[in-house]
Amino acid sequence: MFANPEQTEINHRTIKLLVGVIAITLASLTSFLSEVPLTSISESYYQEPWPRNIFVGFLFAIAAFMFAYNGLARVEMIMSKIAAVAAMGVAMFPCVCGDHDEIIPHVHYISAGIMFAILTGFCYVFYRRADAKNHPEARRRARIYAVCGFAIVAAIVVIAIENLSDGLISSHVSRAVFAAEATGLVAFGISWLIASHVLPFVTSAQERVSLW
Repeated sequence: MFANPEQTEINHRTIKLLVGVIAITLASLTSFLSEVPLTSISESYYQEPWPRNIFVGFLFAIAAFMFAYNGLARVEMIMSKIAAVAAMGVAMFPCVCGDHDEIIPHVHYISAGIMFAILTGFCYVFYRRADAKNHPEARRRARIYAVCGFAIVAAIVVIAIENLSDGLISSHVSRAVFAAEATGLVAFGISWLIASHVLPFVTSAQERVSLW
């Protein structure tokens, strides 16, 4: 009745696809389902039930896939494991949002910083790999990876300035942190979605793979 799957288990392309979709949708879903405008994606931890469930659940899903992902080199394997622990740290140790206190001071922000820094590193790894291939689709991928990497760095800078200046940016733009976090997550998601090699515009017919 049903054809046998070509893959006996999910491969690294499928992991990239799933991680990409989760990262792209995290900010929009938590914001849409929250009863109040979120000033930070992390604030959804205190918005029950769905924003909190999605925030924690999606981060744990990203962590699980990162633990499963080994990449094509030892450095990618190490990076993915550290990113997985950092994602769990972001989920389990909520931020200082409104009147709420941190469980352990600074763990949330350190974890978020480590996670975003490693995601920038993955953009660079993907960029180098695509840039080494001499065909139009790979060059398109390389340009997208570069843009995504710069977007994540810009998000890190905005969030760092906000934290170090005690709310300077948010005093002028109320949802600046949410926008920065959303930008970083969407850039991360796009880079991993592109790296899954499922999109025809950025993947040649020879590179495209079956995910099931």
